[in-house]
Amino acid sequence: MQAQVTPFLGKGGGGKVVNDNQLLRYSRHILLPQLGIEGQERLLAARALVVGAGGLGSPAAMYLASAGMGTLVLCDGDTVDLTNLQRQILHHTTSVGKPKALSGRNTLALVNPEVEVIALEQRQEGAALDEQVAAADVVLDCSDNFTTRHAINRACVKHRKPLVSGAAIRFDGQVSVFDLREPQSPCYNCLFAEGQEAEEVRCAVMGVFAPLTGIIGATQAAEALKLVVGCGESLSGRLLLLDSLAMEWRSINLARDPACAVCGTT
Repeated sequence: MQAQVTPFLGKGGGGKVVNDNQLLRYSRHILLPQLGIEGQERLLAARALVVGAGGLGSPAAMYLASAGMGTLVLCDGDTVDLTNLQRQILHHTTSVGKPKALSGRNTLALVNPEVEVIALEQRQEGAALDEQVAAADVVLDCSDNFTTRHAINRACVKHRKPLVSGAAIRFDGQVSVFDLREPQSPCYNCLFAEGQEAEEVRCAVMGVFAPLTGIIGATQAAEALKLVVGCGESLSGRLLLLDSLAMEWRSINLARDPACAVCGTT
């Protein structure tokens, strides 16, 4: 199933392209007939929630900021460790020991000072997560554990928000879109039912190829931008799998599970 993306009206802190500096900064987007000024204005008015400022969240947030996402909410309760710097490109050697959310905000301010970056240093859960998802136009799951992934999915289903999900470990990556605005779209739980996951594997134990996180995170950003602008086809209903050792992509079609405990109807 390939889904045409639906644009947003936007709720972010941005606005219309009103000055020459913005026309220059975003000129390569504006030149694209699928985006144009109208598409760029949608980006400037939109709000994205990025959960996780690590290997996936780093490139995702940087591309969202450079593209002119009006408001970017960056959530991460962790601090920068020296072992993160091999792949988490939002952070620098001088950031070691600092909260990732604040370190990320500082970097994004250098990338594009026009973007409003809201740094949340605490892990978002319960009512706090629900509030952030409700306020977002698009949600990017760049977390590293199933508990957080399922909590984000439940909130996205509740508020009918499109979810861009990515994962990367060793040399293997995956990315998909769960566009909960569409009645026939599967949710994350349709693919990985809560309580039935395989044992979680962590980068600290299994390792991860540094560029892999960049590829998957950048793909998440691309999908989020397309969703906001309303151009092209999204990954809704498809799961992309990447074997970066062989540099081969596979695409698997996904279907909504009518018996899903989160989004099902039976």
